[in-house]
Amino acid sequence: MALNELTIHAARTGLQAKQFSSTELVKACLARIKQTESKINALITVCEPSALREAKKADQNGYQPSVASRQPLAGIPLVIKDIFSTKGIKTTAGAKLLANYVPVYDATVVTRLKHAGAIILAKANLDAWAHGSSGENSEFGPTKNPWDLSRVPGGSSSGSAASVAADQCLAAMGTDTGGSVRLPASFCGVVGLKPTYGRVSRYGAIALASSLDSMGHLTKDVTDAALILQITAGPDGRDATMPDQPVPDYQKNLSPPLKNLTIGSLLPAKMAPPLKKIYQQALTVLAKQGAKMISVKLPHLDFAIAAYYLIMSSEVSANLARFDGTRFGADRQKFGAEAKRRIMLGTYALSAGYYDAYYRQALKVRTLIAQDFAQTFTKVDLIATPVSPELPFKLGEKTADPLKMYLSDLLTVPANLAGLPALSIPSGYVKQLPVGIQFLGPLFSEAKILQTAYHYEQQAPWQKKRPRL
Repeated sequence: MALNELTIHAARTGLQAKQFSSTELVKACLARIKQTESKINALITVCEPSALREAKKADQNGYQPSVASRQPLAGIPLVIKDIFSTKGIKTTAGAKLLANYVPVYDATVVTRLKHAGAIILAKANLDAWAHGSSGENSEFGPTKNPWDLSRVPGGSSSGSAASVAADQCLAAMGTDTGGSVRLPASFCGVVGLKPTYGRVSRYGAIALASSLDSMGHLTKDVTDAALILQITAGPDGRDATMPDQPVPDYQKNLSPPLKNLTIGSLLPAKMAPPLKKIYQQALTVLAKQGAKMISVKLPHLDFAIAAYYLIMSSEVSANLARFDGTRFGADRQKFGAEAKRRIMLGTYALSAGYYDAYYRQALKVRTLIAQDFAQTFTKVDLIATPVSPELPFKLGEKTADPLKMYLSDLLTVPANLAGLPALSIPSGYVKQLPVGIQFLGPLFSEAKILQTAYHYEQQAPWQKKRPRL
């Protein structure tokens, strides 16, 4: 196996055993980037000189147990979605308006990863301002799905997912406002975790919708997902929306067997038979692990998309108001079509005479959806759903019909509206294209979600299959 194909935990073992160096690991990833980047366009900025410098420092410090305990990511190259502020590294949010913006500080997530020893390899492409479900809205060109270059990788964390799937890096950070980690994880065949709202600090991430944004990540397996969450989770005084909630040992909680676990199955009315078959096979695997399955319904699920896009667009109109040309060097003429669409929708929904009719009603629906989940979780421990009712679609297939594009988030937006944790994990392939299953849990139930996904993964190790590029 090539070094760039390793998981984080396998790379840590190899570094500690002196089987290879961080410099060799970083060079392997850089070589893979040079081999594949022209095909998939997953990255905006590659930090080759600084990554090699940091790798050399990590090698000089060594990987003895004392270092590993302080820096569990020592010498590990990661990709960061280009919506996280990175000190001294260009941060564009996938938008030409910020094409030359270089922050003077790191986002909290980046700070914690650096303190853990991680090496920033590159900044990942994304739908501009994280506005999108396909990766096609990036103003630096669309990202392509490594499994089929004619198809989308999902969005908005398109570059992060494609980069991990293509083995350009060992893992990547993303953000999830309505499915922007989970949908690309499903479309690209990797693991994508969206934590509980407030579990990971939002400080330093360019906001899409402040009450919906969650800082997540994409990895090659569940063990790595637990490891990164262990590092990024926890209170941050610079994010006032974070409760003082203790952080459990996610890695230690992976292996205990599933006992008395009840999973609620939630299946959309319209779903292609091959995808439905894969979903049912995944439930069968979990049942053999000892999980009990029951069918559940969320009464207000059909209203989730409408409520989400009203609330999200309203917050977009407020958050993008700061980009008025006085601080970032470019005026609003630089906004792309999707940003303008969302600004207009949100401003309209918040305007006098329409606030009560639209925005306030959407907030009421949000409350009802949260109540639906709370009621359901009195009967089940977790909910399992498909991530998407469809396969990765063709590039350009939905760009002319934004409403059709928005429906891609049908099964992912409810978790954001309720602030719940959710994880996407590969569950099979149709026509050589990945398909994901999603686990959702109550607030701060990441440990249970990761444990369930880990046991599923042991019986269905889809992460061993890789795209041919």
